[in-house]
Amino acid sequence: MYKEDGKTTFDTAVFDLDGTLLDTLEDLAGSVNHVMRTLGYPEKTLDEVRRSVGNGGAKLMERVLPGGREDPAYERAVQMHTEYYEAHCRIRTRPYDGVMEALEQLKEAGVKMAIVSNKGDGAVKVLAREFFGDLIPIAVGEREGIRRKPAPDTVEEAIRQLGSAKEHTIYVGDSEVDDQTARNAGIPCILVAWGFRGRQELEKQVHPAHLIDAASELPAFFF
Repeated sequence: MYKEDGKTTFDTAVFDLDGTLLDTLEDLAGSVNHVMRTLGYPEKTLDEVRRSVGNGGAKLMERVLPGGREDPAYERAVQMHTEYYEAHCRIRTRPYDGVMEALEQLKEAGVKMAIVSNKGDGAVKVLAREFFGDLIPIAVGEREGIRRKPAPDTVEEAIRQLGSAKEHTIYVGDSEVDDQTARNAGIPCILVAWGFRGRQELEKQVHPAHLIDAASELPAFFF
């Protein structure tokens, strides 16, 4: 896809899920605190969970358990979180304001779209199907054989399934993990300020080339 001035533009968007398309924080916190209560540990605040997400369920459990990865209940906690969250991931989760409208515009313009996430593959597919249906047909989560972000594996798998190419793909996320994922994949990145990190933290940690405050700004990158 090319603009009239001859410059290459993008025809493929690969999206992070949590904090970018969906506000999943309350359901993640619900799952974390189910684990903590079951194990007899103090519950976590919403802000504590917010600071702990971004690198998948196993890393989330490592960050919230008192003993971290060495905690005697670590393996049990990871399994418990995976099972509980997949069964309870649609209670308070919702798309961020303007996301559905922006995705509709991209779809109408012929932009190919996929979701990648460090969330377990089962939960990612459930959420993608529930909230986005045919708008985003490809969803790739953490599973055996595909390294979690910031490794580029999920992004490269999504591009492959879409039949697209890196030179026409842009990645959209909300965190320093997403910025590094895009760098590792060799594609440009848009970061969103409405997610789990916020504009101030992103500007301090990442210094992103593209940082947007509203979903309505997304289509301009594609047409």
